[in-house]
Amino acid sequence: MFSFLLLSAVCAQQATPEGRALAFLAREVPGWAADNKCYSCHNNGDAARALYTASRLKTAVPEKALEDTSRWLARPQQWDHNGGEKYSDKGLARIQFAGALVDALDAGLLKDRDVLLRAAELVAQGQDKAGSWQADNGEPLGSPTTYGPRLATYQARRILEKADPRKYQDSIARANDWLLKAPVKNVLDAATSLLALDTQDTPEAGRQREGCVAMLRKAQAKDGGWGPYVNSPPENFDTALVVLALARWGPQEEIKAMRQRGRDYLIAAQQKDGSWQETTRPTGAVSYAQRLSTTGWATLALLATRSKAE
Repeated sequence: MFSFLLLSAVCAQQATPEGRALAFLAREVPGWAADNKCYSCHNNGDAARALYTASRLKTAVPEKALEDTSRWLARPQQWDHNGGEKYSDKGLARIQFAGALVDALDAGLLKDRDVLLRAAELVAQGQDKAGSWQADNGEPLGSPTTYGPRLATYQARRILEKADPRKYQDSIARANDWLLKAPVKNVLDAATSLLALDTQDTPEAGRQREGCVAMLRKAQAKDGGWGPYVNSPPENFDTALVVLALARWGPQEEIKAMRQRGRDYLIAAQQKDGSWQETTRPTGAVSYAQRLSTTGWATLALLATRSKAE
């Protein structure tokens, strides 16, 4: 009887967009290291974060989907030698692995918080004098796996805040100052700024939030999605990041409508296997890494807005 009920629950979950996405990620996340002898920022970082978040939200995730990733994340001293270091930006990889580690701890699937302290030390080394983390990928605009400076800085700050806000108070303050003063040039900047300034209650932060919302309002396409710039065609990654940012906002009717239209866009764009077509810069390229990270971000957006859509 118990097995039948469990099977019924799993089947019901997989009938939802979130369930189909999680089923896809549960297959793909552990597969990369097994096949390629390499722990990747896309599978074991961005995509794993979605599985850890689902687990924290009490959504069923197969235990074996995260066992190997959890073992890897618990060894920060090995992150710079992941088997694919010839092709990776070590500073960015540290942020992506440490971000997944934060979510693993929040989900209770890892218990040793000393591991996060060691990971935070690695992440803190990447902060520049201005207070930011500059993802060294040569791209003028961030992507699902390369982030860009603003998203990298927001994610790094989150890690330091979770690890030890007192120890890293100077680094966090400098990151906040940079995030507040860096010009908002595109949709990705606007969405990340909303995430980063969520808890800052100052007139300057309020003005920047208002400007970001105005940009996102103008940039939303007729089908509900967002591209990287105001007049760009929608992309899955940009839409996911905006939906995540709007999920932090209150019950304003206009924000709720924007968020719901963005969520609907992601659901319509989901592929039969549960994934999303990768967002690449420039658009239209084929990349497994970007596909896994795009799917991870889109899944996080749906999980963050699931209750708000009911």
